[in-house]
Amino acid sequence: MKTAIVILAGMLAAVSTTQASEFHVAVDGKDSNPGSRAAPVLTIQRAADLAQPGDVITVHEGVYRERINPPRGGRSDSERIVYQAAPGEKVEVKGSEVVTNWVKVREDTWKATIPNSVFGEFNPYRDLIHGDWFNPKGRDHHTGAVYLNGEWLAEAATLADVLQSVGTLPLWFAQVDEQRTTIWAQFKGVNPNEQFVEVNVRRTVFYPDQPGRNYITVRGFTMRHAATPWAPPTAEQIGLIGTHWSKGWIIESNVVSHSMCSGIALGKYGDEWDNTSANTAEGYVKTIERALQNGWNQETIGHHLVRDNTISHCEQTGIVGSLGAIVSVVTGNTIHDIHVRKLFSGAEQAGIKLHGAIDVEISRNHIYRTNRALWLDWMAQGTRVTGNLFHDSDGEDLFVEVNHGPFLVENNVFLSKTTLRDMSEGGAYAHNLIAGGIMTRPELGRSTPYHKPHSTAVAGFRKTVGGDNRFHNNVFVGFNGLADYDAASLPMWVDGNVYLKGAKPSKHDRCPLVKPEVDPAIKLVESADGFHLELRLGPLAATGCSRKRVTTELLGRAAIPDLPYEQPDGTPIRVNTDYFGKPRSDEDPTPGPFEGIGEGVVRLKVR
Repeated sequence: MKTAIVILAGMLAAVSTTQASEFHVAVDGKDSNPGSRAAPVLTIQRAADLAQPGDVITVHEGVYRERINPPRGGRSDSERIVYQAAPGEKVEVKGSEVVTNWVKVREDTWKATIPNSVFGEFNPYRDLIHGDWFNPKGRDHHTGAVYLNGEWLAEAATLADVLQSVGTLPLWFAQVDEQRTTIWAQFKGVNPNEQFVEVNVRRTVFYPDQPGRNYITVRGFTMRHAATPWAPPTAEQIGLIGTHWSKGWIIESNVVSHSMCSGIALGKYGDEWDNTSANTAEGYVKTIERALQNGWNQETIGHHLVRDNTISHCEQTGIVGSLGAIVSVVTGNTIHDIHVRKLFSGAEQAGIKLHGAIDVEISRNHIYRTNRALWLDWMAQGTRVTGNLFHDSDGEDLFVEVNHGPFLVENNVFLSKTTLRDMSEGGAYAHNLIAGGIMTRPELGRSTPYHKPHSTAVAGFRKTVGGDNRFHNNVFVGFNGLADYDAASLPMWVDGNVYLKGAKPSKHDRCPLVKPEVDPAIKLVESADGFHLELRLGPLAATGCSRKRVTTELLGRAAIPDLPYEQPDGTPIRVNTDYFGKPRSDEDPTPGPFEGIGEGVVRLKVR
């Protein structure tokens, strides 16, 4: 028999039935109850303790201040444990607690004293952010946070700073002794006791304490406020919600925000070598070797689906994953306001940052207001980046670092000032709108791995000399176009691209269309119904040649791994639809992401 456990108005009930769709909802309860229809439980964690493979936990409207540690997962994709918010009801799960005992110190600075018993064994105001590739910028940073009416304040470097007048960012500062935690905070022009003030208490919101909790679904929640640690690729990666070295999770239709470091973590387990790599490539190679010994393979890890979530206000990454995201799909997510405060720095911040994205699909995401939108670092092999919208990144929209391919980037809209930082080889770029610059650089100081086909097994190591890329049927607007690739060490395959507003063609392009006089006047407009792209490309027909459909056969084989561009199951790739899923012409497909685009000004709803 399967059991559905359901929460309503802060209460949760369970009934036994053969189908989850027949489960019933209770109206009150307590955690000492058995979780039956007549005697529901109160907390999500109690429901997690009761749930078995195949069961469903439905949580109804309310705010739940707890950390969920699922003690078990499901047995298969068809026998999952499902955690879901009741349709149409707002369910919030928070890693924070409310603080009301504020005492005015001076002007806009107030003080609150919290017993350490509130925090238990983990106190985020004692917990320093640290780890491999972390740069504190010369001062301490803690995983704690203070929120005024849902907006977080910034940690001050010293108590003296928070005792000054409020500047651009309101500040907080904390001191912890054996009995209590004292927090000073700036509340400009308001009495915090008359407002809604919360402080971080829990390290994470939904995260199993052990690896291997497989086949879990988390759907429809609003999850906020986690004191997450720095998540480098060489250490356990704990997000506000995370899979912890498991297989087959579905994380969908959630709102994830205000994580001190990372929002959703698909990454590495922890061991005694965490944060001991000395920021070296050699340290990460050892991490990979240990991961292979610890079950890094397609049978036991990855295969996650992360879709239709909204992720924001994280100071390291929206989605992070070292090794644990293999054969996963990340699709339809909106990710924004990532690493925008820049109080600390390092080498791991992006909207999405994946190491070892083997056979991963990253599609239909909307990523904006980030330091960097998408960073594929090491071992992007069989990776496909398709149908994404990128804009308003401080850095580049896409950074591919020391990968040897094959990976495919197609049908994307790149609108930031820098589109691509290429420190890889073996990439294929097709039918993209590239409205920013491209930076290329070999990486001769590191030898990084490539893999056997559709496998985590390492086939060899090579330095990145640059080149071995394919650029087919893209539209470049301004900046340097493909000119940097004229000096590539490995061969290049370039064909059928359009260069507007002074963008420079590559000498390798077999059939370029160069129109420096055309300014498409690209404009992205946010409206009540979403984001609209306005542009005017003009006639895009090439003279004297026709463009080719992008397929596995056309792309050939990436040189270093000697592998074709194909689907994770080994079937061929055919780029036969555009950004919207519209079929592409078999003969002379339209360059750029939009098939059959008109010659005048067009307005397209892109999100």
